[in-house]
Amino acid sequence: MRFIDAGDVRLALHEQGDPARPTVLLVHGYPDTHRVWDEVAELLTPGFHVVRYDVRGAGRSSAPRETGAYRLDRLVGDLAAVLDAIGEQTVHLVGHDWGSIQGWEAVRRLPGRFASFTSMGGPGLHQWARFMKDAAPRDVAGQALRSWYMAAFQAPGLPELAWHAVVPRVLGRAMRLEGVRPREGHPATTLVRDGTNGVNLYRANMFASRDEVPEPYVDVPLQLIEAANDPFVSPRLLASLRRWVPRMWHRKIAAGHWAQRTHPEVVARMIGEFVRHIEDGTPPSRELARAGGTRGVYDRRLVVVTGAGSGIGRATARAFAAHGAEVVCADLDLDAARRTAEEIGRRDGVAHARRVDVSRADEMELFAQAVRDEHGTPDIVVNNAGIAVTGSFLDHELSDWRRTIDVNLWGVVHGCRLFARQMVERGEGGHIVNIASLAAFMPSRLLPAYSTSKAAVKMLSDCLRAELAGKGIGVTVVCPGFVSTAIASNATYRGGHRALSEWVLLRRGYPPERVAAHILRAVHHDTAVVPVNAEGKIGYALSRLSPGLLRGFARLTDANMGRLPAKR
Repeated sequence: MRFIDAGDVRLALHEQGDPARPTVLLVHGYPDTHRVWDEVAELLTPGFHVVRYDVRGAGRSSAPRETGAYRLDRLVGDLAAVLDAIGEQTVHLVGHDWGSIQGWEAVRRLPGRFASFTSMGGPGLHQWARFMKDAAPRDVAGQALRSWYMAAFQAPGLPELAWHAVVPRVLGRAMRLEGVRPREGHPATTLVRDGTNGVNLYRANMFASRDEVPEPYVDVPLQLIEAANDPFVSPRLLASLRRWVPRMWHRKIAAGHWAQRTHPEVVARMIGEFVRHIEDGTPPSRELARAGGTRGVYDRRLVVVTGAGSGIGRATARAFAAHGAEVVCADLDLDAARRTAEEIGRRDGVAHARRVDVSRADEMELFAQAVRDEHGTPDIVVNNAGIAVTGSFLDHELSDWRRTIDVNLWGVVHGCRLFARQMVERGEGGHIVNIASLAAFMPSRLLPAYSTSKAAVKMLSDCLRAELAGKGIGVTVVCPGFVSTAIASNATYRGGHRALSEWVLLRRGYPPERVAAHILRAVHHDTAVVPVNAEGKIGYALSRLSPGLLRGFARLTDANMGRLPAKR
């Protein structure tokens, strides 16, 4: 630790690592000090020269008394003084919260001093102002609600009083809810002082007049790390920043406001990957490369679809690819998977074919590892492969039960277990879609094994959704009714009904492409349960309102109709 002069203040400066290596400058936010970066700095030190400092008014740096001394131009001047003190012409800047806000201003005011900029949790004030002016009223209102404290901080004396009375306890509770455990250095022993001083950041900048910047472009490579659970910045605001940055990589982390405390390994990895890519020109990691996409809603997302050789699986793979995703098409029939992948390729999409038997744990483990090694951790996994056996319970053979449970349930269990673990380890969220059926909640005398397996898939999905929500991983269960696919033709029949089942599907005429559209919308909106088509929606509603009516319906109809709720 050493002190440097920056005009009207003295700044506490901390350096670690080899100065001969690329320099990463970490700038903290409000009401933190440089110690909020401790874990990330330790992880970065082996490969980088890591520099931190306490901004004016925080930690061991001095605090000017005048509100105007906290204007952005003064903060940028402090940052320039740090660069001069460490003797670096260009550095890789990383800012969090107010550290990010001043970072946006610094890369504009100090051209040539920054090789890259990683922004966490704070847009530039000029970009923020343009969003509040140009965005849809609903989006503006949503961000205004998140930023309520900005107006509250303008009241003279009250914020300071609150900092001495209740704010430390409220802040501590908020940190604990995010999973931030207090440790030596954070929160700092100077927290109350830092909080009261830092109120001037808002008073001097948020509603003060400043130079107009009609087109606030940022001409440095910028990595935007969006903390999915940050209560202060809306996703719409962060998405709007791409308008101002020609070279931007937008990444997401399943964390709250203090992501560098709760997920230091993930944050350090993201910073290190980005800096090495910019510094050395090395190929970006798969995740970083995908973060630079702009072509579609699912641009460069990696999607794994099982049962992709036909029906719903094939339609889903094609739909994701049409929206910019890279798709791994998996199926027990490798030729069918290849046909799907080749069709996507002919439409200028990117797809890969793999053979896998989802019922076998050993094959699924090899498949999941191969996906990770060759393509990276998937962003979306659709567990779709399945089979059907029709007939009464007494007509079912033991092998029918084993095969149905192995494919329909264990196949989903394997897919969820293996790929969810990869998603959790990566720390950037994801989504899992499990395809169930109308049969998951509508009993049938003709589908005991099939219905049981699909009901288990629905319950598994509900349980997994609750467990993975805190990891930023969504889980959706899709429950189609009758769909025009080949599942009836490929089913095992005990006691007849083949002709009638195929006739019902032919007359229903509900294409798998419409199910695929439901899947894409469900992932986009993170929907928990998606009943598909009229019978699916009616059956789901009745299962919640009158389960007894469904049981009575099963007794009256199954013996005469022999219907097979179909999918894929």
